[in-house]
Amino acid sequence: MQSLAHRIYEEHERRWSEAEPEIIPPPTRIAQIDDLFETPDSVPSRPCVASTGFQEVEWRTQVSNQVISEEHESEVALARAVSCVDPLTRSASRNEPWEQQALSTSPEQSGSPPLYHKLPVAEAPHVNLQDTSFLTTSVAQTQRTDSEQTNRQRLSRTSTHFRRSQRRHGSLRHTPESGVRLRRGSSITGTATWQPQSVHYRVRTQSFVSTLSGASVYTGEVELMNDDVPEKKVSVPRPHPTVTTFQIKFPDDVTRSFSLDKINEHDDVDLLASWRRRVFRLAPLATFLAMGSYFAYFGYRIFCTVSAQQKYHRTYVMAWIFICSELMVAIPAFFHNSYALLAARGRVRAKLRLRGNVVPTVDVLVTCCKEDVEVILDTVRAACVVDYPQSRFRVVVCDDGADPDLRAAVEELSLDYPYLYYHARIKVKGKPHHFKAGNLIAATEMTETLPGGGGEFIAALDADMIPEPDWLRCIIAHMVDDPGMGLVCPPQSFYNVPNSDPLVQSLDAFVHVMEPTKDANGVAWCTGSGYAIRRSALKSIGGWPTGSLAEDVYTSSKLLGAGWRTAFVHEALQFGTVPDTYTGHLKQRTRWTLGTLQTALKLKFCLYGSAIGKMTFLQRLSGFIFTIDAFFKIFLQIALLTIPIVLISGRTLVAYANSHQLWWQTRLAFINLVLTRTHDFVAYIPSGYRLAQRATGAQMWMAPYHSMTILRSFILPSWLGGKPMAFSSSGSLKSELNERDISRRAPLHRRIITMLWGCDCYFHVAYVCFALTAVSLSISRAFQYTATNDRLVYLLTHAFWPPMLWLLCLTAYCVPIAYMLFPPTMPDREELLERDEKTGVARPKTYWKGQRWRKWGFWHETQYTICTLYTTGIFIIGFVISGGHTGAIF
Repeated sequence: MQSLAHRIYEEHERRWSEAEPEIIPPPTRIAQIDDLFETPDSVPSRPCVASTGFQEVEWRTQVSNQVISEEHESEVALARAVSCVDPLTRSASRNEPWEQQALSTSPEQSGSPPLYHKLPVAEAPHVNLQDTSFLTTSVAQTQRTDSEQTNRQRLSRTSTHFRRSQRRHGSLRHTPESGVRLRRGSSITGTATWQPQSVHYRVRTQSFVSTLSGASVYTGEVELMNDDVPEKKVSVPRPHPTVTTFQIKFPDDVTRSFSLDKINEHDDVDLLASWRRRVFRLAPLATFLAMGSYFAYFGYRIFCTVSAQQKYHRTYVMAWIFICSELMVAIPAFFHNSYALLAARGRVRAKLRLRGNVVPTVDVLVTCCKEDVEVILDTVRAACVVDYPQSRFRVVVCDDGADPDLRAAVEELSLDYPYLYYHARIKVKGKPHHFKAGNLIAATEMTETLPGGGGEFIAALDADMIPEPDWLRCIIAHMVDDPGMGLVCPPQSFYNVPNSDPLVQSLDAFVHVMEPTKDANGVAWCTGSGYAIRRSALKSIGGWPTGSLAEDVYTSSKLLGAGWRTAFVHEALQFGTVPDTYTGHLKQRTRWTLGTLQTALKLKFCLYGSAIGKMTFLQRLSGFIFTIDAFFKIFLQIALLTIPIVLISGRTLVAYANSHQLWWQTRLAFINLVLTRTHDFVAYIPSGYRLAQRATGAQMWMAPYHSMTILRSFILPSWLGGKPMAFSSSGSLKSELNERDISRRAPLHRRIITMLWGCDCYFHVAYVCFALTAVSLSISRAFQYTATNDRLVYLLTHAFWPPMLWLLCLTAYCVPIAYMLFPPTMPDREELLERDEKTGVARPKTYWKGQRWRKWGFWHETQYTICTLYTTGIFIIGFVISGGHTGAIF
């Protein structure tokens, strides 16, 4: 800490010398306090920055503790009150006449109503700089009396207090008693300097609850235990932050000096071109037609199967299983499309910005747990330089991994950003930690102990999410625009997604299609990062809810259940990183599934209960559909296994009583396919058409992982392999394969062994082999028939029944295999960023923010095109060919 103190002084000395070369700063003493220390000797002296004009301007601590009076409710008065206490907007030595009068003249002297009322504050020390005796006290003096009353008076005298300084220069001091050994639960280590309008103090506190580092001044006291006399206590100054106006309280009936700028009627104006928006308006119609053709097709399939059973007096078991398999594959899409129809009226949310400096206070929490330090620091730097008055927000690094390297880095970074804090809670073994929710709980409680209390809003960022400059001005604007708004969240965007996105990690389909749809129905779920929540709303639901790995979904659901509104802001306000390993991707997605189910069980699937008492019908329906969908991943896996089984059985899969029914089934299948692809093109315009079917394919190859997670966590007993899923932050998951780093990539044989057995990819290989065997066997059986017409009909009603689901399943299950053999190559993370050499602030390059497709990325579209052309051919042949086979084929 001593070296850190020296760097503080050297940096401030350099800055002061550049700004005021003619002024020579006077020497000042440093007081260091640690958990266990003796103070018989003085601390070495080092030069310190001093400020001028203190005979006219009160200390920063006294200025910052103000309450706006009701006599001055105008916006001008409010703006002036804030500007005079914001050290980042005005220097103490350059106060306007009215400010000097407000600061130095009492109401009685000025003869006018006060602009603001002064609160009781400690005063600055009046110290003779040439006198160094205040740093030492004789041991004899310490032992002069054993009287408890006398000792208390002595401790009171030696406690450091502030009072207004009438001198040009001065120093801050701490005067503990000599020879007294002190120990306490909260330790303070730091240095003190004077700056214009403020006292800057680097502080580190540690207790049995948490560790805190930040920029502070002495405005209170903490009691320290005396080991020699346990019943005695010593009072020392307590640290409080300096560069803040959180203490300024505005009466509810006062209009604050800010405005809302309505930039556009649509918040997604930058993401959706005008022609795309016009086409997207047809999405409800396209959805209705696709769902109508879907019901018509399967309804007619069921009718033909029943007719065939009645005609041939037998039960077509495999035909029914085949129908059920196709239905289960389509159920997730059916749920989502049905819900989308309820948002047919469309979504309108304006693009807003908060203007002005008298704005609400915000606590920005950067949650992290064992991620790379450089990744976290990039997020912290960007959060510290957002376009928001720097005295009206704080940045707290909430380190749940208690990384000493991160702590040291944040403390050093806070030299430039005095509103930056480091916080790490103490985890007690055997006591539930509640994962990320527990981290948020501890950090939220800590911010309430800071001067001025907690901010009106809490904004949260994941460790890897770099916010855009206007992030806070955007999300807080929607908050202040609606007093009933409990939470506002933007989409998660990423800058390290590989070309063609082989694992579909971008989340574009979710954040650009599903979330806006839910927002149109008043059900915006928290997306996990970049959101802001109203502190009063959070308190109304009892704080951050625990018991779910998806604390974001749980929180937003409880807010809706309590009657608060939530909003989704469709703007690219943050950019993060996706897991750069296959293992990390699996852990992340299965954790989301598990957390969603945990939330659903706690909220009783949003069907009943006091926690959802004020939810609307659409909010309850959304909570049911989007959570029950997780359970259907098990049924999806069963359906995928059923398709090759029915093919290999050789039994009748498509039953019909006559050729007329057969051809009409193919015609309805063609109509359904065409309308479904039209729907995909229209409804997925915001995210890009390619992601429509690729997202479906990703659900297929991820189905085994989701299914096993659900079975192990909720269904299987421990003696059958059941176990709770452990939490690991996505950024902390490392891989020995380094598959995306061409310089460190593991050789092919290691990738195959690790992914086959370590990541359970053997299941995908087995499925591909099984499906190919089933298709080959089904095709070979067609040649048992001598008539060409019979062969063609058999092929049509078995392996080549449109739209050939087995081909889509094979392609989906080949994704992990292709990734294992041909992993994508990505540059080093630093190459994806543009970094400011002076500030170190890094932001993603424009090229890496968007989708990038390569030739292999078009294979998915090629297969769908082949399936569409094939179905079209069958449709045409059905009209050309007359007559044909008239019975069911066995």
